Amino acid sequence: MNKSFLKFATDFGPLAIFFYYYYNNDKNLAVAIPPLIVATLIALAVVWFFEKKIPMMPLISGVLITFFGGLTIYFNDPVFLYVKPTIINILFALALYFGKYFTNEPVLKKIMGKSITLTDMGWELLNKRWMYFFFGLAILNECVWRTQTEEFWVNFKVWGMLPITLIFTGFQISLINKHKLDE
Repeated sequence: MNKSFLKFATDFGPLAIFFYYYYNNDKNLAVAIPPLIVATLIALAVVWFFEKKIPMMPLISGVLITFFGGLTIYFNDPVFLYVKPTIINILFALALYFGKYFTNEPVLKKIMGKSITLTDMGWELLNKRWMYFFFGLAILNECVWRTQTEEFWVNFKVWGMLPITLIFTGFQISLINKHKLDE
């Protein structure tokens, strides 16, 4: 099986199923969440079947979707789904902040050190920027879900946070180029 197609299908298939049920059922989260959970679990099973492993990010995402989606269904309260991005972004920020105390180096260097070679100062700066970015995304998510409609939040979550993240990532290129080590 084509690995890039498999990755695309397992990453975006559950999201497509969510939108299908959300927009075809009067924008009802209670109707759209169960198929999202099932599709996410199926996607993880498919990845496991073909790859014999599940990468950490899809696994964490699947657990969180199942947990927060389950809480939303059980308590019939979408607030659990609204706060999921806030909690995830705060956890990422805290991992970047506290991680260096456990690894004695920036967490991003541990994660990306084989892909990018930077000076120690470069890793420190990049790690701090991403930490602040994740805290900023958490605050932004809180502002949006607390002040906007559910439909606006759903669209912002999918079509807003991704471009914001891509733009932020693009702005890190100059820092990376400035602190890049020649191999």
